[in-house]
Amino acid sequence: MIVVGLTGSIGMGKSTTAAMFATEGAPVYDADAEVHALYAKGGAAVAPLDEAFPGVVRDGAVDRALLSRQVVGKPDELKRLEAIVHPLVGATRAGFFEKAAAQGADIVILDIPLLFETGGEKRVDAVVVVSAPADIQRQRVLARPDMTEEKLDAILARQMADVEKRARAHFVIDTGQGLDHARDQVREVLAKLRDPAYVATLRRVEGGGEAAH
Repeated sequence: MIVVGLTGSIGMGKSTTAAMFATEGAPVYDADAEVHALYAKGGAAVAPLDEAFPGVVRDGAVDRALLSRQVVGKPDELKRLEAIVHPLVGATRAGFFEKAAAQGADIVILDIPLLFETGGEKRVDAVVVVSAPADIQRQRVLARPDMTEEKLDAILARQMADVEKRARAHFVIDTGQGLDHARDQVREVLAKLRDPAYVATLRRVEGGGEAAH
């Protein structure tokens, strides 16, 4: 089973691309969805985050907006948050892999927003980066409720630059040219990953990769 890391900066269309992979038959593990579950009432992250960041829990669940205010733009606080959440998220992957293997999946997709930032590329066989022109990215993100230029800049400051992600990827999917174009690229990626000749040469991304456009 080939493990693919899917990543991309905010507003690049990663979630839409992940859905395309799922439609094409590749099971997708959504790390952000797992975080939502961990933050929900009864979630495993609620108690430790309540202790580490007093005031972020409301009605038994972590309020992401309140938590964001305590960590955005504060590297040390962000590291403390990641030290709590990342191990919990990692623990949920075992069930996903077991289910995918039972279903006979040959390729699985790990949708991880901060793949490179957390060193996750070392634990996958190939990396797909979702990208789009910077002006389209900003337009998409600023159209979201409660998003501001300042907030967007703070988010981008803690994410690896898109140009660096592209350089380190095995594949780059450009979502700036419409859904049909992106879907065609997804199919091309899956076809290549199912090509024994390519798989034989596949190596883990360690500071560089083979970007395909």
